[in-house]
Amino acid sequence: MTKNRDQAVHPAFERVRKHRIETLHIDVEEYRHRKTGATHLHLASENDENVFFVALRTFPMDSTGVAHILEHTALCGSERYPVRDPFFMMIRRSLNTFMNAFTSSDWTAYPFATKNRKDFDNLLSVYLDSVFFSKLDEMDFSQEGHRLEFEEPDDPSTPLVYRGVVYNEMKGAMSAPTAQLWQTLTSHLFPTTTYHYNSGGEPSHITDLRYDDLLRFYKHHYHPSNAIFATFGNIPAIEHHERFESLVLSRFDHLDVELPVHDEKRFYAPSRVEQAYAISEGEELSHKTHIVMGWLLGHSFELEKNLEAHLLANVLLENSASPLMRALETTDIGHAPSPMLGLEDSNREMTFVCGIEGSEPGRAADLEKLVEDTLDQVAREGVSQDRLEAILHQLELHQREITGDQFPYGLQLIMSSISPMVHGGDPVELLDLEPVLANLREKIKDPDYVPNLVRRLLLDNPHRVTLTLRPDDKMDQREQAAVAEALAERKARLSEDEAKAIVDRAAALEARQQRKDDDTILPKVDLGDVPLQLPEPEAREVEDFPATLYGQGTNGLVYEQVVLPLPALSDEDLLLLPLYTMCLTEVGCGELDYLAMQDRMSAESGGVTAFSIAKGRIDDVQDLSGYLVISGKALARNRDKLTQLLRDIFESARFDEKARIRETVAQVRARREQSVTGSGHALAMGAAAQGLSPGARLAFRLGGLSAIKGIKALDDSLSDEKALENLCDQLAGIHQRIQGQARQFLVVGEDDQLDPMLETLRTTWPKATTIETEGWEVPPVNETVRQAWLTSTQVNFCAKAYSTVPIDHPDAAPLTVLGGFLRNGFLHRAIREQGGAYGGGATQDSVNGTFRFFSYRDPRLLDTLDDFDNALSWLQETEHDPQTLEEAILGVIGQMDKPRSPAGEAKHAFQNRLFGRTPEQQKRFRERVLAVTIEDLKRVATDWLVPEKASAAVIASPQQRETLEAAGLEIHEL
Repeated sequence: MTKNRDQAVHPAFERVRKHRIETLHIDVEEYRHRKTGATHLHLASENDENVFFVALRTFPMDSTGVAHILEHTALCGSERYPVRDPFFMMIRRSLNTFMNAFTSSDWTAYPFATKNRKDFDNLLSVYLDSVFFSKLDEMDFSQEGHRLEFEEPDDPSTPLVYRGVVYNEMKGAMSAPTAQLWQTLTSHLFPTTTYHYNSGGEPSHITDLRYDDLLRFYKHHYHPSNAIFATFGNIPAIEHHERFESLVLSRFDHLDVELPVHDEKRFYAPSRVEQAYAISEGEELSHKTHIVMGWLLGHSFELEKNLEAHLLANVLLENSASPLMRALETTDIGHAPSPMLGLEDSNREMTFVCGIEGSEPGRAADLEKLVEDTLDQVAREGVSQDRLEAILHQLELHQREITGDQFPYGLQLIMSSISPMVHGGDPVELLDLEPVLANLREKIKDPDYVPNLVRRLLLDNPHRVTLTLRPDDKMDQREQAAVAEALAERKARLSEDEAKAIVDRAAALEARQQRKDDDTILPKVDLGDVPLQLPEPEAREVEDFPATLYGQGTNGLVYEQVVLPLPALSDEDLLLLPLYTMCLTEVGCGELDYLAMQDRMSAESGGVTAFSIAKGRIDDVQDLSGYLVISGKALARNRDKLTQLLRDIFESARFDEKARIRETVAQVRARREQSVTGSGHALAMGAAAQGLSPGARLAFRLGGLSAIKGIKALDDSLSDEKALENLCDQLAGIHQRIQGQARQFLVVGEDDQLDPMLETLRTTWPKATTIETEGWEVPPVNETVRQAWLTSTQVNFCAKAYSTVPIDHPDAAPLTVLGGFLRNGFLHRAIREQGGAYGGGATQDSVNGTFRFFSYRDPRLLDTLDDFDNALSWLQETEHDPQTLEEAILGVIGQMDKPRSPAGEAKHAFQNRLFGRTPEQQKRFRERVLAVTIEDLKRVATDWLVPEKASAAVIASPQQRETLEAAGLEIHEL
């Protein structure tokens, strides 16, 4: 790619500007398509993980989920690719590092990322055709959105039911009190604009959407004149323009797209609202009320207002030393601060939210007084200069850090730019924060600056809503009864012909789902495009000091970890390990109480965390080893302070702050309880696998359903002062044993930072005087379980698990490929398309030697468990196309090769070495994956996946109890 070509502009486009951002190592290039007015933001980078993103402004004015259902349906076939499911087909035919689609409150986006240029071109052609030339078949609308069927689709004597992927997805999503809290609050803060409505869809409204409504919404919104294209990476913008023009834009003219975008009408007085949310019948009502306060602020796309709002939110809520966070953590109005805390700046106008959970109805006035008094105190007393500098330090660190461990880095940059582009702001300003931070540093020198912000944005702002969301244990029963009654009335009115039409439509949909499309029209990469081995970052060992150093391009940040083998722990102490790691960085240290320590961490680092990790040997999952890690990051100028900070926490963490530890337990409980509706599939898999290896048992007890039940019991017990004292003593005892362990260090930074950091480590940390302690052991385990966990949910999560092999066993590779093969060939169709679940699949966990089937937000229970077995029968009885095997292998390689952030690469490599995952072992596994045959898949399924030996677990509602008991599942109340 020549420089001249890079500077050239395609004749169909005009360049609006080009701007270099040194702190991000990118050139921001903005273009406009001459004919349609489509905008293109290109973030030119040396990074070879290229990202594509196209967003359409979508402003629904009801809660039928039209934008969300359209996002699903648009990916079900297009003009050039008239197959039934090109999106999921391309996942299998690609080396993508990311593929998805999002529905936000006011935009819908279709992003992907890949490191392979051929793959990028393939995915681009499919995405562009899917978005701008979608088929929108009515059958796909029925499958993805909603449809009316008989409970037994071919039997009109059975009751009518609603089915559909989005319908069930949103039943699951809206089961979470936090989702209802946010949706209800925004509906009252925004009474007249698009944000009043649930863009994902309210289940009771989704069934009102008609196919013709979907078509109208598509024609109005999915036009290049309403589109924002964004790209990141080392492909020049002109090459993108050539593809955009030839594949899409040349076929369109300019269109004036009228969209209901305006500012919300302002309130003249605050309001209070009370609403109910459903919990399980008979469940305790006390301490389950959420109370939140929300304010409507200024435009999110005006950078100065945006940064001022972020500054204010951080002043009030950044950590436990922040005045409002401290007030919410220590009040007796509720158990813990609400998960709805802080600034939401993705909408046209920003909202600031704070509140509590674990409260009672009738305490809204108490919360309002607490919040107003706290804000008034800040307005009167101001905020120290040191505190404000620490907050700006955090903003700078966040701006500089190269992320990408969970989400491609380029996509994160694009996502932070999209909101101003949708709402008419400047994306370059939001990416290039340096000038604005410099301006803020000047402003905070005025002692009245922050107090005036508190008054203007919050205290004197009447556009405020206080929402009380109280539990109702009869609500779900009433709602289900109302739906059943309405459907029964509807069925009673059906003529014979209408009933036959419903049966015929269900049969036609099933026939379509079973049809094998000609996928050869879709582009693909093949195994010849797979790199033989990805390079691993080079580690530098130190001869006379226990440190491992990695030189990585971290953009001015340094990362440091203290790593210690876990000591022998009693069973009771072992269960407290997650709480210990949480408290370790939340309590005081030496002479500093926890408030002063929070301030210190904010000023000197980008945060310190602690966690434990445990894995079996590469050849024996029953032989488990475990480590505790204390991990921190900082700007390079604070590298010495980071080292001292980690040492002080290790040496002097205080477990005598009983009130702080009590608060932390309540917060951990709240977070874990909220995790069920979002991570139910992982929790169900963990419950099913708990008896199959010590690692799986440990994960279930420390982070799974058992841990959720355990933290609830612990939290309830701490009203007794003696129990709290005992807990503090136990945590201190664990810490004392940890301190006696041999330690080693991981250091990651740019090359010129490594030697100075090593020198500081040597002088800061004395040589370890290791106390001889008994080693950490977890007893072997091998037992089958069949469990049902009951909680308040409108959908189910199902799992089965089998005992298999560790990572270095020759069968680990075919079992890993088998997971994708079963998902692609059978489970996706049976569980998602036909069963109506949001998702389902199978996966080999070679760390714990288990193979797991799962479903996510699933309307079915026992039928899904049967489908897991049916997948194994399908494997043995069907003649399989070699192409399907290649697709499954590509999926495994794609997961293995997913890029990480520079620091993430180093941490991952270090952890691999820690547990014996050497480059040689990884190369061996990769070669075995590439050599897998269909005969291997059938053999390992026969050898390891015997249905009679399966463990099973489901998460379901209490209404399913009789069904589950009849199926022989052991019942547990969550």
